[in-house]
Amino acid sequence: MSMIRVEHLSRDYGGGKGVFDVSFSIRQGETFGFLGPNGAGKTTTIRHLMGFLRPQSGKCFINDMDCWEKRDRIQSDLGYVPGEISFFDDMTGTEYLSFMEKYRRIGSDSRKKELLDFFELDPAGRIKKMSKGMKQKLGLVSAMMHDPQILIFDEPTSGLDPLMQSKFVELVNHEREQGKTILMSSHMFEEVERTCDHVGIIRSGRMIAVETVEALRERHVRAYTVTLSDPATARAFAKDFGGKQDDCRVTVSTRQSLEEIFMSYYGGEKDA
Repeated sequence: MSMIRVEHLSRDYGGGKGVFDVSFSIRQGETFGFLGPNGAGKTTTIRHLMGFLRPQSGKCFINDMDCWEKRDRIQSDLGYVPGEISFFDDMTGTEYLSFMEKYRRIGSDSRKKELLDFFELDPAGRIKKMSKGMKQKLGLVSAMMHDPQILIFDEPTSGLDPLMQSKFVELVNHEREQGKTILMSSHMFEEVERTCDHVGIIRSGRMIAVETVEALRERHVRAYTVTLSDPATARAFAKDFGGKQDDCRVTVSTRQSLEEIFMSYYGGEKDA
């Protein structure tokens, strides 16, 4: 069952900016990595899913509900971390989380303490004095403490140190094992490789690939043929490097990393 569906979504801002005929779906219990540089259309797509923007054409659905028509209900049920989080800066982190608990009508089943402990975050200080990393942790706790079944993360590890990025990967994989459906926009290729079942690559507002991570790698295998001095040397080389021997020649195949695959689609082109 598809929990998130984007069907022929378009919004044209002019000058080639926007999203154009974007389609993809995410099944229950899957994590979907949404890749593309700044300006490619990731956040615009996510804002349509959140019901912040009305499609010019096409539709978006979450749990079979139209994201524009049922935006209030959708927003109350899912967990969302925007690319740029806005807070009430004069509040303390504790006050902000209490406010969100009341807003979401979260009772004793709140995961707040569990998540604060996991992210090693003391929310007592005023938000305006918190570092970017602390604010990011606060946003993640707020998005997840009501235990939503659908999570939408836009650059969720921005500002987190490498250790906490690794812990976040651990948390995402745990949530997926619990049957959560996750859409994650990210620039962290290793993060996507370690968490995602499928990857969608967007370029200049258009989807250029939607594949499983494994299928994407299989389609981008590089083969190198090396000619050695004699068959015995070639045989030893093939054994060492896992190649296929043909007399004095050895062919070795290597899989590209997700980052290399991504750059091959872009060819060095930059989106504004």
